[in-house]
Amino acid sequence: MNRSLKIRPSMNLVKRISANWLGAWRRRRAHQRLTVVIMNPAVGQDRPILKTINNTFMSAGIDWDILLTKQARDGLWLAQKSVSLGAQAIAVYGGDGTVTDVASGLAGTGVPLGILPGGTTNMISTTLGIPRDLAQACSLICQPEPLTRRLYIGQVNRHHFVQMVGIGLEARMVEGAVREAKDRLGLLAYGLAALMALNNPPVTRYHMELDGEVIDIEGVTCVILNGDNLNFPTLAAMPPHPRQGLLDIFLVRKADLRSIISVAATVVGAGINLEILPHWQAHRVNIVTDTPQPVQADGEMLGRTPVFIKVASRYTSVIIPRASSQPEPEEPTLPIDLPAE
Repeated sequence: MNRSLKIRPSMNLVKRISANWLGAWRRRRAHQRLTVVIMNPAVGQDRPILKTINNTFMSAGIDWDILLTKQARDGLWLAQKSVSLGAQAIAVYGGDGTVTDVASGLAGTGVPLGILPGGTTNMISTTLGIPRDLAQACSLICQPEPLTRRLYIGQVNRHHFVQMVGIGLEARMVEGAVREAKDRLGLLAYGLAALMALNNPPVTRYHMELDGEVIDIEGVTCVILNGDNLNFPTLAAMPPHPRQGLLDIFLVRKADLRSIISVAATVVGAGINLEILPHWQAHRVNIVTDTPQPVQADGEMLGRTPVFIKVASRYTSVIIPRASSQPEPEEPTLPIDLPAE
């Protein structure tokens, strides 16, 4: 058989088939409240996930369906398609990367997002006060009028992020924590990856343009934080208020123990030490390095420098516990938006 004649389904064909299957919602359930669960099957420990979700939703009288991601960015288009077909709420089960994809797909739609933590660090859900217990997290989505807060979506090149971007050593730590190790060791996988990354980390020169201001400085890693979506006390205490899409940029100049501990803390969501790291703020960030450096955003590897980073004006409404309610930030007046997909 001539292998060149073998037919393989294209991604467009897969999307059309999925759309036809999902289209049954509108005909079958137009009068019911429908929640779509988008799940990354590659994350999490072995436990009865579907049974817990089904029991919680059915007890609350919520009809639900489930869609599975198979590769990066699937969550984005699955969320967009689900909204276009009438879903009243979207839930996502996965790690920070999957949550970011789905949240990006919901930006500007007004459809609420419920997060079911299923990853290793779960920085986004931890910041929002969402319980790690699956049944409790599902129960938040079942409330008749759930409390929500805004997640402002950041953009790094053509990818999206919710909380942070890491370049250089910090990205190598994330890259070294492979899926198998994270499933087996949890947060310890990042500690082991940090030890490996400390083996003669390369120093490079960072050429940064921050809202037009040019800065040239040497370092081993650079971390960019979307402070609107973080509860780090050190960031919350810093002006301006509201932040209106302001990014916080930190640089680690050398790989000493104190600096590396601070970088490791950001990877697992424990905050950042402002006393020992140079710090800037900007709405638009361009970074070029003398030697290409790895880049990660919310735990997902995105290739190498150079990068352009900004925060869009559209936001996603995410469901949170009432105990962790926070005042809604003022509506930002940003001239920035996400490009059409």
